[in-house]
Amino acid sequence: MDKQLDLAVIGECLIELSSSDRLERADVFHKSYGGDSVISALMAAKLGSTAAFITKLGDDGFGKYIYDSLKQDDIDVSHIELLQEQNGVYIAARPEDNKNEFYYYKRKSAATKLSDDDITEELLSGFKCLYSTGVTQSLSVSARSAVKKSFRIAKEKELITAYDPNYTSCFMYSDESREFLDEILPYTKIIFMSMKNDVPHLFESLSYEHIAKKLSDFGVEIIVFKSRIDGGYYTFYNGEVRFIEFFNKRPVIDLTASGDTFNGAFLHAYISGYNPFESAKFASVAAGLQASKFGAVSALPCKEEIAEYL
Repeated sequence: MDKQLDLAVIGECLIELSSSDRLERADVFHKSYGGDSVISALMAAKLGSTAAFITKLGDDGFGKYIYDSLKQDDIDVSHIELLQEQNGVYIAARPEDNKNEFYYYKRKSAATKLSDDDITEELLSGFKCLYSTGVTQSLSVSARSAVKKSFRIAKEKELITAYDPNYTSCFMYSDESREFLDEILPYTKIIFMSMKNDVPHLFESLSYEHIAKKLSDFGVEIIVFKSRIDGGYYTFYNGEVRFIEFFNKRPVIDLTASGDTFNGAFLHAYISGYNPFESAKFASVAAGLQASKFGAVSALPCKEEIAEYL
């Protein structure tokens, strides 16, 4: 690659079919796209980072739509392969007066075909930072292998490596997710972790300090815990920990993709020269603004919106 890009993201892009009504009553669904890792890539790109998404799309009628949408949203799509497969889908209901509903249909999607062959030293040498998640590892044995290979090469090439376990109970298992984490930690510089969804399934202890010490022993340098109970983010770096409250300048409407938004904004800020604590503050505003609107992609804030609250 001739031009160095900021961020390489490996993951799956899903079709989103959403309704503002309960699924049992919904007659009309809005088509969009999403997925944990792609939201992070889109957030970084919207803020000005050059970001590439590495995946496989299915040529099932939705593939061209996803490809063109990513390209339009300033994602480098040169590492996306179109296959004669289907794309994964999730159906979402976001009624204003009730709890959100989500159902995923991902079995044998095109992204499960990700493999070691898609990851080369030449590919990764063109980036500053690599990011992926436990969701990507859970797609298939070959996708899991691709993520591990990418992190190993990235560390050898001295790229920034960032990871989110993103344990999702509807299609992941605790034992398997612990294996995902263990094999990635030796190659990871930055880790994002939910105290609600990740920690109870991946660790015996619920202590921030104990978990941070364990992760640091593996060589992880920057650790961000997201805590709904405490209402904010704990950032551990270089022997110091700082707490940043959740952004509260606007009412929370939809938390669906706020964690992924945080990750993308944090990586953009860090790559741009912010220190980890400044990056967490920047990302907290981005995540809060995203959560103040309905949807995933459509709710992502721009740099000017974030700047108003910094």
